[in-house]
Amino acid sequence: MSGGKLPQVVIIGRPNVGKSTLFNRLVGKRLALVDDQPGVTRDRRFGSAGLLGLEFEAVDTAGWEDDDPASLPGRMRAQTEVSLKGADAALFVIDARAGLTPLDEEIGRWLRGQSVPVILVANKSEGSAGDSGIMESYALGLGEPVPISAEHGEGVAELFEALIPLIAHKQPEALPRGEGSEEADLSAPLQLAIVGRPNAGKSTLINRLVGEDRLLTGPEAGITRDSIAVDWEWTSPEGEARKIRLIDTAGMRKKAKVSDKLERLSVADARRAVDFAEVVVLLLDATRGLEVQDLKIANLVLEEGRALMVAINKWDVAEDPSGLFNGIRLALDEGLAQLRGVPLLAVSAMTGKGLDAMLATAFKLREDWSRRVPTAALNRWFDDALAANPPPAPGGKRIKLRYITQVGTRPPRFVVFGTRLSDLPTSYERYLMNGIRRELGFGAVPVRLTLKSPKNPFA
Repeated sequence: MSGGKLPQVVIIGRPNVGKSTLFNRLVGKRLALVDDQPGVTRDRRFGSAGLLGLEFEAVDTAGWEDDDPASLPGRMRAQTEVSLKGADAALFVIDARAGLTPLDEEIGRWLRGQSVPVILVANKSEGSAGDSGIMESYALGLGEPVPISAEHGEGVAELFEALIPLIAHKQPEALPRGEGSEEADLSAPLQLAIVGRPNAGKSTLINRLVGEDRLLTGPEAGITRDSIAVDWEWTSPEGEARKIRLIDTAGMRKKAKVSDKLERLSVADARRAVDFAEVVVLLLDATRGLEVQDLKIANLVLEEGRALMVAINKWDVAEDPSGLFNGIRLALDEGLAQLRGVPLLAVSAMTGKGLDAMLATAFKLREDWSRRVPTAALNRWFDDALAANPPPAPGGKRIKLRYITQVGTRPPRFVVFGTRLSDLPTSYERYLMNGIRRELGFGAVPVRLTLKSPKNPFA
């Protein structure tokens, strides 16, 4: 992990309040033994944890026991005290259903005397059974409690919002490629689907790329009935060998023209090919230009969250090439409202023109589609974007945008936290999406943005 040591967050609390369950939730693996017997966790446990893109080392501590220091519970308490040394934040967990106990109050008094910032976490807050415990916990003098259910995964956004001011500045600046459950292995074969209306030249294109007649071709529309995967290695103009799995699909055409059952199955198969692809090339026929059906296929690809590029085939026989290219560029930008600037290339499956450029673009698109921005860098950009264009204040009431985090890749997915987000105009959401693409290196890939307001447990 580049960018230095991960910040450390220690989980503290009396026995049996759900510390180990919370630790497992944060670490994402069942590393800590969970049992209803108090004091199962005898020692500290360390695990690499993640919360909506925020990374830290979680430390699960032995529960406090109000006993003689020489006894086992006393030694467990000493372990807890040691674990706070060097920590960046502490999560003090109480059981909202049980309410405050004298031991909770003693731990709270001790924590107030420490220099480590403390977040009060009211666990087991699902439903209304924890409401009175949440209210009681204000008496600890540790600020507003964060209601969660570690077992059910509730309160994640609220815990993220409490933690980010304490540890965002210690986030690693760069993530290694392939880190995280969803991250791409960019050395794996590129899953590339070729889609388009029947007879646009998809099979001819693949045969040209692979350099042999792997697929049946002919002038009759709809020869390719199934999606066919072809494993292949492309040597780039720089001499680099790159693995590709090409997926040739049955042509998609308007439903009204899908007369026989076999072709209906072909269209469904093409949709499945899009599901398995990382990058999709929509192939157009230069002799026919861009048709409404092409835009429908393009929108389907983007709705599925795949990286899209458009290639105009049969360029060697195109009339008025420059006018055709500019016309298609304009029509794409108007017709694909959700994503302007989709890469557009001119190719010829017959002569091989433009195919290296098409494949190089496909690899770059996959890289952008798999990109993850560290939380600290993301929030620096976010603060600048808000300063340059503050959110509106409908009816004189301010909409407050607090933080942003990236919760996934392939396609890149972001969550913005704040208050009164239901009043945020779509034009402002578009402003943020365009900024993410333009300034954070996501280029022309589909990006998802979700707005999330923390729940008020007393609302």
